[in-house]
Amino acid sequence: MTRSRLLSIAASALLLLTGVRCSSDAALPTGLPSAPVAPPANPSLLGGLLGGVTNTVLSPLLACTPQPYAADTLVVGPAGGTLHIGAHQLVIPAGALDHDVKIIGDAPVGTVVSVRFQPEGLRFDSRHPAQLTLDYRSCGLVQNVLPKRIAYTTDDLDILSYLLSVDNLLTWRVTGQVKHFSRYAVAW
Repeated sequence: MTRSRLLSIAASALLLLTGVRCSSDAALPTGLPSAPVAPPANPSLLGGLLGGVTNTVLSPLLACTPQPYAADTLVVGPAGGTLHIGAHQLVIPAGALDHDVKIIGDAPVGTVVSVRFQPEGLRFDSRHPAQLTLDYRSCGLVQNVLPKRIAYTTDDLDILSYLLSVDNLLTWRVTGQVKHFSRYAVAW
């Protein structure tokens, strides 16, 4: 997508958001003190709409608004199970493991949508890979219309490879097959 096309989309989105913002203020009660709001991580409104689009030269990982820390722990065995790490989900199908394993998943706070799993290096039966779904609703408006995939990364978020992924633009979630544990993040 060309730079002028991205700017055109961003300008259209800005006009749309401005109209929604102006019309929704009338419905708010008046005379009530409002809680202080922290300034956005990127003070530029255009930068906020574009999100990581302006950063793609530096990294193919999406830059998003940080979400609260989330974690889940579950003992999973041959029958399978599902971990819910905030808005993210790991489904381990029946047959993926041949014994009980305590699985820990966490989504660290940061500008990259990512999850980490332990025990690191745990491998699933190749006939029954786990399904990891990452939610990217906290990312910029323009980013949400571009196709996403899941990247297998180091702890420092250096991309090692990409998972075969399916992006659902309607739910703002991308799903990929996980064959082993490590750290995974949403990428372009």
